Amino acid sequence: MNERNISRRKFIATTAITASGITALGLPAFASAGPGLKSIRVGLIGAGSRGCGLAGLIKELPSIELVACCDILPAHLQDGMKIAGKGAKAYTDYRKLLEDKNVDVVIIATPLYLHFPMAADALDAGKHVYLEKSMTYDIPQTLQLVKKVKESKLVFQVGYQYRYYGLYQKIKEVMASNWLGKVTHFECQYNRNSNWRNPVSDPKLERQINWRMYREYCGGPLSELCAHEIDMVNYLTDSHPLKVVGMGSVNYWKDGRDTYDNVRTIYEYPNGVKASFTSVLSNAFNGYNIRILGDKATVDIQREKAFIYAESTENKRGIVDGVTGATIEAITQGKPVEIAFAKPGEEIVEPTTYALQDFFDCIRNNKKTVSNVVTAAETSIAIHMGNAAMDTGSLQEWKPGYAI
Repeated sequence: MNERNISRRKFIATTAITASGITALGLPAFASAGPGLKSIRVGLIGAGSRGCGLAGLIKELPSIELVACCDILPAHLQDGMKIAGKGAKAYTDYRKLLEDKNVDVVIIATPLYLHFPMAADALDAGKHVYLEKSMTYDIPQTLQLVKKVKESKLVFQVGYQYRYYGLYQKIKEVMASNWLGKVTHFECQYNRNSNWRNPVSDPKLERQINWRMYREYCGGPLSELCAHEIDMVNYLTDSHPLKVVGMGSVNYWKDGRDTYDNVRTIYEYPNGVKASFTSVLSNAFNGYNIRILGDKATVDIQREKAFIYAESTENKRGIVDGVTGATIEAITQGKPVEIAFAKPGEEIVEPTTYALQDFFDCIRNNKKTVSNVVTAAETSIAIHMGNAAMDTGSLQEWKPGYAI
């Protein structure tokens, strides 16, 4: 291995950020429930799989109580109540939950089209809000919610948990240290081999249960899958996209859905940086993946790991077809080196745990969350721009009125 690769390996090893040193990332260390630490009382709106997943994580945090659950589907409500604390209240109307004086905070994990009205009502009720991604159903709602949050002075967080994940903090550090050189492209994909359909016991519940398949309720793969990766490119570049083109369709799951089962978008960021976001629901090869292309190296980000590949110009030369000094073999990249961000053998904590911890810490200490209304709004606008580009077949640009 040449000196350049040795230096790169040494850099990665010696600058690793560990999960136990999470305060180095600007995040709070896990608090212990000590005397005088007031319990925060949480109401869960939306007790489906994601909502119950969040409820399970909340249950493990000190001085946090799940005191109320709300869902219009009886089975979901029962699942949420099984996780909630003793004496918790069950609601089928979220507005009744918001009237509950025993609730300090709400977590909203409902279909996308409900995010804005529920979050707005919660803020009006004086509740702090943790809202699942993506933030809103359209751009006007995004701009309205930004204004409402800023006026409320309440803590507001959106569930882009990778902003709290040490892996991406480390990637940002690697980029800032110029180990990738000039970065000009991001290639992102979030693929699944699935019809995205959940079983329905009653045909009348089809659209409520399988809401991701219908435009009336969400923005399809771009809002439900690619949203995380769009947010990460925004985070890693400290910017938002300026324009986007794209194509999407239903070309495989022809079952009555009207959200696309395949999307391909290309966004342009400041300084000419291009980022592609792809999602197909008929092939899961490589699943979740982000590649960052620089002129010195490439980073390949997988679900829980990332590897760096140094660029190489050390090509083998010889005589080819009578030409002396011609390239025999073109070597374009070095061997992969895993990017360390935790101590060997140390357990990596699920990033949503850190996101929730930050949310509750901000409530206690009147601070601004890492994934806040401004960062989430920029991601939300980018998502809607991408869907509009695919729907219309035309270039969509970031408008001056989107300034937040």
